[in-house]
Amino acid sequence: MSNRRLHIGLIGGIGVAATVVYYQRLTAAISQIGGAADITIVHADVHELIRNNLADDRLAQARVYAPLIQRLKAAGADCAAITSLGGHFCFEETKALASLPLVSAVAPLDNYFDTHGIKSVGLLGTRVVMQTGLYGQLTRTKAIALNDQIDAIGQSYQDMAVAGYCTPAQAKLFINAGQQMVTDHGADAIVLAGTDLNLAFDGQDTGYPVIDALDVHVDVLARLATGQSTLDDMDIAA
Repeated sequence: MSNRRLHIGLIGGIGVAATVVYYQRLTAAISQIGGAADITIVHADVHELIRNNLADDRLAQARVYAPLIQRLKAAGADCAAITSLGGHFCFEETKALASLPLVSAVAPLDNYFDTHGIKSVGLLGTRVVMQTGLYGQLTRTKAIALNDQIDAIGQSYQDMAVAGYCTPAQAKLFINAGQQMVTDHGADAIVLAGTDLNLAFDGQDTGYPVIDALDVHVDVLARLATGQSTLDDMDIAA
């Protein structure tokens, strides 16, 4: 007997390009599994998120998310997800205020890496994601970052996310940083721990393994949306 299909609520806008790719990949994944998508998206402000992220003002951003999650609940959503790895910096604070279960994009990653025999990963994303090793939530996987380039990579990522476009120079910076983490620091794979990084990596032959954290999150959401999983099946939600 199949589980109940869930109405998925997405907090989007952070940034817009990330929201678009989430929507595209989630609907494609749901279609591939089999079933009709039931999705509602609300729009958050990327500039507000950046200010709060850089200030590490977690409660302020959680208070931004809370009414958006309430709107998703009012629209009939069964759970909510933040369409930004950088936007997860206040996940615990948001859980405390949320009127719906939150489906984490970070929690499933450690299990994914372990299942696929990946012992160490190089991280690309916001400054905070790289500095904290994905918020310190990787317990079975070693996180690697280029400490001397965190500011440059973080600023370039922020600029790309806001613009919704990746310049050739930005793409070169990200791809070369990934190569350096593999070659010089022994990373088994590079994790796109910033949702907008698809703008730089899609269609590129990097010569090293690349894992898009967005795809891992989308797989979890698609299984919930199609009744293949429940919120209690794994440690992915509040």
